[in-house]
Amino acid sequence: MATPVVTKTAWKLQEIVAHASNVSSLVLGKGSGRLLATGGDDCRVNLWSINKPNCIMSLTGHTSPVESVRLNTPEELIVAGSQSGSIRVWDLEAAKILRTLMGHKANICSLDFHPYGEFVASGSQDTNIKLWDIRRKGCVFRYRGHSQAVRCLRFSPDGKWLASAADDHTVKLWDLTAGKMMSEFPGHAGPVNVVEFHPNEYLLASGSSDRTIRFWDLEKFQVVSCIEGEPGPVRSILFNPDGCCLYSGCQDSLRVYGWEPERCFDVVLVNWGKVADLAICNNQLIGVAFSQSNVSSYVVDLTRVTRTGMVAQDPVQDSLPLAQQPPLPTAPLRRIYERPSTTCSKPQRVKQNSESERRSPSSEDDRDERESRAEIQNAEDYNEIFQPKNSISRTPPRRSEPFPAPPEDDTATAKEAAKPSPAMDTQFPVPNLEVLSWPQVITSTPVPKAEPAIIPAARNEPIGLKASDFLPAVKIPQQTELVDEDAMSQIRKGHDTMCVVLTSRHKNLDTVRAMWTTGDIKTSVDSAVAINDLSVVVDLLNIVNQKASLWKLDLCTTILPQIEKLLQSKYESYVQTGCTSLKLILQRFLPLITDILAAPPSVGVDISREERLHKCRLCYKQLKSISGLVKSKSGLSGRHGSAFRELHLLMASLD
Repeated sequence: MATPVVTKTAWKLQEIVAHASNVSSLVLGKGSGRLLATGGDDCRVNLWSINKPNCIMSLTGHTSPVESVRLNTPEELIVAGSQSGSIRVWDLEAAKILRTLMGHKANICSLDFHPYGEFVASGSQDTNIKLWDIRRKGCVFRYRGHSQAVRCLRFSPDGKWLASAADDHTVKLWDLTAGKMMSEFPGHAGPVNVVEFHPNEYLLASGSSDRTIRFWDLEKFQVVSCIEGEPGPVRSILFNPDGCCLYSGCQDSLRVYGWEPERCFDVVLVNWGKVADLAICNNQLIGVAFSQSNVSSYVVDLTRVTRTGMVAQDPVQDSLPLAQQPPLPTAPLRRIYERPSTTCSKPQRVKQNSESERRSPSSEDDRDERESRAEIQNAEDYNEIFQPKNSISRTPPRRSEPFPAPPEDDTATAKEAAKPSPAMDTQFPVPNLEVLSWPQVITSTPVPKAEPAIIPAARNEPIGLKASDFLPAVKIPQQTELVDEDAMSQIRKGHDTMCVVLTSRHKNLDTVRAMWTTGDIKTSVDSAVAINDLSVVVDLLNIVNQKASLWKLDLCTTILPQIEKLLQSKYESYVQTGCTSLKLILQRFLPLITDILAAPPSVGVDISREERLHKCRLCYKQLKSISGLVKSKSGLSGRHGSAFRELHLLMASLD
């Protein structure tokens, strides 16, 4: 009888060294779940593809550790706040600094992008919340009310409200157009670390260091339920996209909760330690954690996780796996956000006003922006993610398919539901196959609610702002000429990005050429490798391959690690150049290397021979590393397959 295949529920994706010093903040892109931004004590912001080990882009300009980072939903902009209180916004597609925002007097603890308008909210250890218009580098409004550091900010899905959580144990809800605090939610007994809006309903969740998660009704401005018994401080929570449940990233586990009534649907063991952020893509939950300079990413297969209560009346449904049974069909218990289904366009410019701090960009700001850089570290990944696949829309391949689970090595840990403590048993038991029915909630006529206390912000009214600034503009049907203009705008946008990449490549080639003119080929090759751009290495190798006499043994020690990268590239021209270079090295130097390594040790001291022996050993080790790759690709069909088979024969003597 064949053994059934067991797949994992949770697994570690990879671990990377993200910075030269300690990582101080990180965030996942919520649009794709595949993009990761990290901030470090080295004052840099680094950008990563979640399943690849190489940094895509490094953003410099901050002069103090980066305390908070945030990506906008389309993953085209990133904002980072530092320990000194400065904020910088970068355009990732154009690979350049966009804005420098100054005004906070202490650490930036939290940031968020408005879902429609070009606004950023920032919360600081100075207890202030500021709303910035990133088009003109101005502070639009300042919200005062917290008495301690503001740890988390979130805009509502409709763009009308802003929720804030702080170390003063409170959650506050702000009306953006009125410039007033709508309501304050007390109840937590410790600092509140995170808040999240329900994706559809008027519901807000907050997680605190007091080990509780509270759910707040945004119509009645009162607590809906409270989940207690978390194993540690709550730092990361996330609603499922359809709003059926809430995920909590606990110490070494993922917990799945409902709130009416409060209950725990599932617990999945994940050895991620203190998970810092969560995202969902392709029915998989991605979690990231950091420790010192390392960042680890993990995947949880949500198709194997129980996410709702079950109905027991249908025997066909009872026979389904627990994770595949449909949820109990119930109508929403509260209002749903009204989000116009229109194409977003940029809001109109707002007038300069007294709250925007009455200052124009200074020479100091210009200098800050000149000194800020967006350095592309890996052109291949950058082009794959940020280059438009066609002239109209960007469809990055990072959204294409789920991460595959590794082979199962322990069937007992494929899915481990942790046993809840006795306290949890009494409060929200984990559902099982025998207990599958929940009573339907009967709604009654709504009771008129008391008006919440209105606490004014710094001003009675945010001058220069109106409700339309926080809503997507309605796009009126235009003539064909305007549609063509939009298409041309998209084409030009991709063109600018390509120009940035090519300009960077041209600059790097000029650096290598300057070294080449000195006649020192080894130094020019070293400079090309140090630039960390494979396209420059390819251009240089295409020249060196034309003249075999340029090759020396010490050149091989530098080039061989680059050849290994080229042979694994997705670009055909890169692979072809790598095969040509490797063939030249094998034909010219492999007999010499094997002869020197096989020769008996010399008597006496011969420094030049020792140096040659050291280089041969290094080349032999590098060739052995490449031989496994060549062997695995020798079975390919087509031109590359024959090239790899020829290389495999030439490397036979290594075995």
